[in-house]
Amino acid sequence: MNPTAPNHSASGQVTFLGAGPGDPGLLTLRAVEALASADVLVADPQVLDVVRVHARAQVDIPLQMSADEASILGSPHGVSALRDTANLVMAAARGGKRVVRAVTGDPGLDGYVAEEMLACAAEGIVFEVIPGIAAAVGVPAYAGVPLRDAQGTDVRFIDARSADDRCWSELGTSDATAVVSTTLDSVAAAAGELVAAGRKPDTPLTVTVAGTTTRQRTWTATLGSVAQVLKAAKVLPSPDGGQPVIAVVGERSAAAQRDQLSWFENKPLFGWRVLVPRTKEQAASLSDQLVSYGAVPHEVPTIAVEPPRTPQQMERAVKGLVTGRYEWIAFTSVNAVKAVREKFEEYGLDARAFAGIKVAAVGEQTARALVAFGVKPDLVPSGEQSAAGLLEDWPPYDPVFDPIDRVFLPRADIATETLVAGLIELGWEVDDVTAYRTVRASPPPADTREAIKGGGFDAVLFTSSSTVRNLVGIAGKPHNVTVIACIGPATAKTAEEHGLRVDVMSPEPSVHKLAEALADFGAARRDSAVEAGDPVTRPSERRPGSRRRARS
Repeated sequence: MNPTAPNHSASGQVTFLGAGPGDPGLLTLRAVEALASADVLVADPQVLDVVRVHARAQVDIPLQMSADEASILGSPHGVSALRDTANLVMAAARGGKRVVRAVTGDPGLDGYVAEEMLACAAEGIVFEVIPGIAAAVGVPAYAGVPLRDAQGTDVRFIDARSADDRCWSELGTSDATAVVSTTLDSVAAAAGELVAAGRKPDTPLTVTVAGTTTRQRTWTATLGSVAQVLKAAKVLPSPDGGQPVIAVVGERSAAAQRDQLSWFENKPLFGWRVLVPRTKEQAASLSDQLVSYGAVPHEVPTIAVEPPRTPQQMERAVKGLVTGRYEWIAFTSVNAVKAVREKFEEYGLDARAFAGIKVAAVGEQTARALVAFGVKPDLVPSGEQSAAGLLEDWPPYDPVFDPIDRVFLPRADIATETLVAGLIELGWEVDDVTAYRTVRASPPPADTREAIKGGGFDAVLFTSSSTVRNLVGIAGKPHNVTVIACIGPATAKTAEEHGLRVDVMSPEPSVHKLAEALADFGAARRDSAVEAGDPVTRPSERRPGSRRRARS
């Protein structure tokens, strides 16, 4: 908070927030807190998607400068767009709003934001600054390029767009590591400035584009060879030459050790677009796991959930919960929890209706849904998270300790009989109730269907035979370059029956083991390419014309 600015009761306040260089995980906790309470969000277009997911649903996001305008900040048009952005901030603050002004990197390194802060101070508008990770620091870290070695060295930061002859001269006569902010098509010119100022042409440098995102690419060269390296990599010439890059120059910046230090780009599924045929809610933990491997998950639901055709059976069972008919209730999916919760709300009940009843959950995801409902499950499988795993831990009916011998099992209309048969074998009576119906989902958007059939996805995870049938039914068959990963033999057989080549099989019937198996496949594929001296590519880059489309 600015301690010198008077707090006018009619004015709001402005939070200048650094959103980092692009990775959503680099937002600070304080930044997330500020976004959650914002009335108005004014963000650089490069980080708008990063920050708005943490804002309230009611937050106002006014129209502001586009990505094209942001890419030409040095032009009169770009400066005019920045002034418009500043006017938006000031107008909202004057109206008593809590404004978050989110910028790429760190606000302390943005001269235009400094002007906005001065404008706030001049009008007595309260403001605060939440630092972010600057691109000049975060991008080299993600590229595996430490800026200093054990002996230490000076590190200097320079923006090539505003650097004058004096800046280049000082860097040219220095042995400091130089971190240069520039654009892809201006890297060679910046390298030429340094050579002309005295740096040796064989000085190592790295060039990183789209740093800290899964589109990140890094090239290692020297000041004298960088133009040829980018041309040989078919990066330049390109219509995307104006995109920002970070170049690190210096003998002591560890560029030679990138093959060992490039932790981010060496993730096993780095940049892979992975299709997950599940709803966003169902796929949450699986998608998080894929992100940890460097992948970009894309959830496509293949089934939709609808109420049962005859609700009377479900209504009787819920009433039986209240009247003490059951000793246990077993939830085998998040959808089952949702169905019971909706029926409770219909009757004006809440989690207290579970008092005196033992609750079982088939796995951690279902358990989390119960906890969100206000119910802590008494039983979650200690081993495999499946009906079989639940049965392994389920106690047999004991007439001495169990006053009631009945289990309420709310499930889908297409559920298997494994759990019912196992509970009966353990001595329990089971009310197997259809809590919801599963139907084929509507087709995904046209661009998703085209990506599936045209090879735009690198892999698809099939978690059941029905996901194979339903995905092919609503979106078409995945392209033959797409890696097909199946959770087990039955799913793999269904995939093969639909003309798909199965590349990966999970060692256990677990979605997390399936993702792990795909990561192992990706790592082996990467290692083979490196060992053969070939470039590391994604499966989707093997389809005809993919390189041209990837650059456009």
